[in-house]
Amino acid sequence: MGTQHPWLTRLRQRTAWGLLLTLLFLCAVGLRRLWDLRHDTGDALALLTGRPVAYGYRVLARFLALLAPTAAEPLTDALAAWTATLWLPPAAAAPPMVYIDGHRKPVYADVALPRGLIGKTGKILGCRALVLLHDAQGHILLATTHRGDQHLTVGLPAILARYEQATGCPPFRCVVVDREGMSAAWLRQMVAAGRTVITLLRSDQYRGLDSFQQVGPFQPLAHDAEGRVLREVASAQFALTVPGESAPLPLWVALIRDHRWQVPQTPDPAADPPPRWDADMPWDGPQWWDATWQAPPAPAVPTEAKLIPLVCTAEVTDPLILVDAYTKRWPCQENIIRDWLIPLGIETNHGYAKTAVVNSEQAKQRTILEQRRDRLHRWTASARKRHGRASRRADQRSHERKTHGETQYRALNQQQCDLEEQEVTHGQIRQTIRARKAEIDAELDGLNQRMWQAERERDQEAAKIKRYCQAQRQVLRDLEDLTARDRPMYELDNRTDQVMTVMKVALVNLGMWVRDQYFPARYAHATWQRLRPFLALKGQITTDATTMQVTLRPFNDCQLNRDLADLCARVAQRPPHLPDGRRLILLMAPPGRPGLDMQRRS
Repeated sequence: MGTQHPWLTRLRQRTAWGLLLTLLFLCAVGLRRLWDLRHDTGDALALLTGRPVAYGYRVLARFLALLAPTAAEPLTDALAAWTATLWLPPAAAAPPMVYIDGHRKPVYADVALPRGLIGKTGKILGCRALVLLHDAQGHILLATTHRGDQHLTVGLPAILARYEQATGCPPFRCVVVDREGMSAAWLRQMVAAGRTVITLLRSDQYRGLDSFQQVGPFQPLAHDAEGRVLREVASAQFALTVPGESAPLPLWVALIRDHRWQVPQTPDPAADPPPRWDADMPWDGPQWWDATWQAPPAPAVPTEAKLIPLVCTAEVTDPLILVDAYTKRWPCQENIIRDWLIPLGIETNHGYAKTAVVNSEQAKQRTILEQRRDRLHRWTASARKRHGRASRRADQRSHERKTHGETQYRALNQQQCDLEEQEVTHGQIRQTIRARKAEIDAELDGLNQRMWQAERERDQEAAKIKRYCQAQRQVLRDLEDLTARDRPMYELDNRTDQVMTVMKVALVNLGMWVRDQYFPARYAHATWQRLRPFLALKGQITTDATTMQVTLRPFNDCQLNRDLADLCARVAQRPPHLPDGRRLILLMAPPGRPGLDMQRRS
């Protein structure tokens, strides 16, 4: 764990264990942050940690602050190893597919923090970014915390490599991710690493069915109560263009056509231009310029079923396999985040220590402006060179035209004088001079065209120089404005928050394991809110050297009491062992006689 603080090294093992258990079960008793310990008057946290009284806020806050710098990484690796022993098959077997998603929780601060899109609000806010790894059954295997502007394509390979290194399990071959992972270059890297990625194609990457190749027949996927097809699916292929590469990346597609969601038809770029707005109105009746014309409703816009293309980087012959793999993302990941992590306080921030970093947003804007400034400078220099060449060319052609014209007209005048000396008639002289003048004018017209073309090129380059210089001034103005409103950005220290995230993920896995092992079969998909009444039951504890017997007070509901009796019976068949070695036995107390709290008892 590195160099620990002396206060941590002086802690007894029992004390350190009690502090860790307090962090683990903090959210289980309804406390979201350490500050809530100041107002807690219950005994549940003390009971869960094996103490007469729970630890207070100051002790636990100091413990967490000193523990996080050295223990965040080891605790994360320990969580990965523990969840692997709980949910994954033996190391010799090939791991199943996994689901990876990002979750951002906002951090409200007066300083600038790295920002990201908060999904449930749709706003760009300063936040922390979580990367969550789930297995095919929805169990949370690992969670890591990062700065808010980290993209999922960066966090996904990192969390996979970390989990495989911490657990020693074979590489995960199939990864399911949402449309945020739809990056051509990133998909190429994942294919090169031997991984298969299943994701969604973005809507700006295709234009209707014509964008796909080898589209197979559509087969029904879902029906309504009357037997009408609501969704249908077909197999297809798609060639994804990879920037910087000539060969596209082949993708195998499951094309879902959702008839419940109608969208306007995609226009064909090669089709004829759209008709006039009044083409559907009869020409033999009143027209729109007549006072008696009544406006009819416009024709309905042609619509088609919404296409939802699920893509895979490996060859898949049956599109239903892709549909089944991707649609499990909601119950195995999205619902788990909503039903387990959020109720247990995953969106609560812990630790606000921060360090000044480069403002990534302004640095990105500055880079764009500086690149444009340099580009405009190069364009201005090139335009000045072209303007100089065009000016010299225009002057040269003007001089050629002038010299050639003067020479030809001087020769024409001399020819006229020669004809007059030869006593040629005036009519013949005029006819000869007119014919020669037409020849000269034709020659000069060609020279004029070349001269005017050079002048137009010179003027165009001069206009470009003017436009580039004006744009340079604006870019320099934007750079100065950006410097004037420069705001320092701070990056949060996520190690404290990562420690608490590890504790919450561990508590979620513990709750899921207890649900799968001891609760009745009808609770196979129970959420934290459904299990919480059982975990919050009051009762009486009786202990001896080998057992701890807990007599629970029954519910005021017959069905819940039957479930509680079933739970007690399952615990009796396989009694769990507490950390001190004693066995846990659950009993349900007999229902008491109902009465009011203020009733006088004889």
